[in-house]
Amino acid sequence: MSETIGFIGLGKLGLPIATNLLQAGYELRVYNRTASKAEPLVAQGAQLVGRPADTATSGGIVASIVWDDAALESIVMSDGFLEKLGAGGVHIAMSTVLPETSKRLAAIHAQHGCIYVEAPIFGVPAAAVARNLWIPCAGPQQAKERVRPLLQAMGGKGIFDFGEEVGAANIVKLAGNFLIVSAGHSIGEALAMARNSGVDPKAVIDMLTSTLFSAPIYQSYGQRVAELSTPFQSAIPLKDVGLFKKTSQQVELSTPIANMLYDILQSA
Repeated sequence: MSETIGFIGLGKLGLPIATNLLQAGYELRVYNRTASKAEPLVAQGAQLVGRPADTATSGGIVASIVWDDAALESIVMSDGFLEKLGAGGVHIAMSTVLPETSKRLAAIHAQHGCIYVEAPIFGVPAAAVARNLWIPCAGPQQAKERVRPLLQAMGGKGIFDFGEEVGAANIVKLAGNFLIVSAGHSIGEALAMARNSGVDPKAVIDMLTSTLFSAPIYQSYGQRVAELSTPFQSAIPLKDVGLFKKTSQQVELSTPIANMLYDILQSA
């Protein structure tokens, strides 16, 4: 590959995704707030830069995957980022954020002649390593066609096009994450009841996920829950259920299940 790609955000998911790009033959210019996290990529030939704007080349492509709306906005609004990306440049935003944030940032990109494509990711770090990610995307068609090979090289097993209106892909992501969190907590309660009743939770989940609930989420989360005596903890569900609630409120929908989940997650 001759094109150099900018990559911002080398957390638990960003690092294996960027590694996949290097292994696919792309040259990378990378930035991370904690520079030491880039060391594995630098060892493989990536160039570490000192600020987000330095990942961009005029008319090129930059991908970002950062924690939240504020972090994404700070990249876009950082000194020189959009100016360096320039006319025809594409920013692939892979973070889970509010649809309204995507729409606002897409408009700011357009003012500079740049193109914003949203492509949030379904998948844990191990799935990225296995190149088993699912990616909904939205944005201008020509830009999506341009970045599709990159999404595949990142580990995208399935890429789903949700049209040209930015915000749609993050709606899909928030809906999916809400269902994942709901399923995870239901599994936890069901297997706790089985365990405390003297029934092997692994046998329970083996039977249920090979019959009534033969879906990847039930299978993967079920096995993890069955093997743990205490639930695994993460700040991601609270953040994402909060985004789901806020998005639902903006379209005048009540969310009794999401409200209950949010309260449970807040108290955990």
